[in-house]
Amino acid sequence: MKKLLYIIVLLTVSVVTAQEKDLSNTYKKRVLESSEIDFLMSYYAQEGDNAAVTGGIGTEELTDITPTIVLSIPLNDDDVLTIDAGISAYSSASSSNVNPFDGATVANPFVASSGASKSDILTTISGAYTHSSDDRNTIWSANMAVASEYDYFSFGFGGSYTKLFNEKNTEISIKANAFLDTWKPIYPSELRDQPTFVAFEDDSRNSYALGIGFSQILSKTLQGVLSLDLIQQQGLLSTPFQRVQFADVEDLVIQEFTYADDIERLPGTRFKIAMGGRLHYYINEIFTIRTFYRYYTDDWKINSHTASIEVPIKITDRFTIYPSYRFYTQTAATYFAPFNQHQSTQTFYTSDYDLSDFDANQYGFGISYTDIFTKFHIWKLGLKSIDLRFRQYERSSGLTSSLFSGSFNFVVD
Repeated sequence: MKKLLYIIVLLTVSVVTAQEKDLSNTYKKRVLESSEIDFLMSYYAQEGDNAAVTGGIGTEELTDITPTIVLSIPLNDDDVLTIDAGISAYSSASSSNVNPFDGATVANPFVASSGASKSDILTTISGAYTHSSDDRNTIWSANMAVASEYDYFSFGFGGSYTKLFNEKNTEISIKANAFLDTWKPIYPSELRDQPTFVAFEDDSRNSYALGIGFSQILSKTLQGVLSLDLIQQQGLLSTPFQRVQFADVEDLVIQEFTYADDIERLPGTRFKIAMGGRLHYYINEIFTIRTFYRYYTDDWKINSHTASIEVPIKITDRFTIYPSYRFYTQTAATYFAPFNQHQSTQTFYTSDYDLSDFDANQYGFGISYTDIFTKFHIWKLGLKSIDLRFRQYERSSGLTSSLFSGSFNFVVD
């Protein structure tokens, strides 16, 4: 399983009405009236037959459960502290085959092993401090986060600055983040004692991200957003336990498992650019249309397009449903080839289908409940909203996944 640990999310709070003035008095509304708690839970399951752990063939079966708590605390009229803590507990048939010979069954890339690498727990905690100016036209924030699992540790920090103009109809923002990560490399079991095997010398992975955003209310019913994101990565960008087999080297097959000729090896730098835009159109009190497009490119020669649409439908004063659709397409990285198709003379190589040429469709549906008066209470917690969503993902390579998620937002009395 490709571990993507750029799960550290910047937390921001929305800005409400600024000031109400008269000749004798000035009233300033608090950015956040009361502390709020969000309880979130998601369940993710996927299936496929192109596991990078076993060189591009084999089961990709994986399940993941992620409970999370987000606490937003108003420190005063202008400042909010947000704390986000969660765990991600996964079980992966593909990663279990880091050592396919530690189970009771015959070693086979399509059968999960029972080894220790079949499951793991990722723990994350982050904090963000947000300050709004008296007129609510300037907002800045600082954030810090830590994430840890058995073979990976991540430390991130950053900040953002937002300026509103034109009676809050225009917004410009800039954000910057750094993620300093460290691997504890785990290699395929058959390579660990080979004298010719070359392990990685650098176990760090650093990422630096810069984002610029522009938002404009175009009319009473239309809002547009433009964004630009630049990301520079350096260090160990390969996943140490992902196998590669060479077409010009004779296969060694033990039981029903093909030994690795080497591990995935990728360049030590990667530069990414993503440009996107959103249009939100308010039709009437019942229907709204939200559209999104993004173009992505990097120096590994991956180019991608993402387009999505969501149509919130307000069925009552409190209930809204969210049908959605997302399309994605990308070209393959220069260094990708399927199982047993690389050459031993190459410098870089991977059989990870996340870096292959594919199209993908995602279908979604959600329903939300909102009670701005928080009439329903549990102890000192007033229920403000409930959001339940389902997404079905289908990739042209055969990978399919389902995601169930839910959140409960409470106001602390």
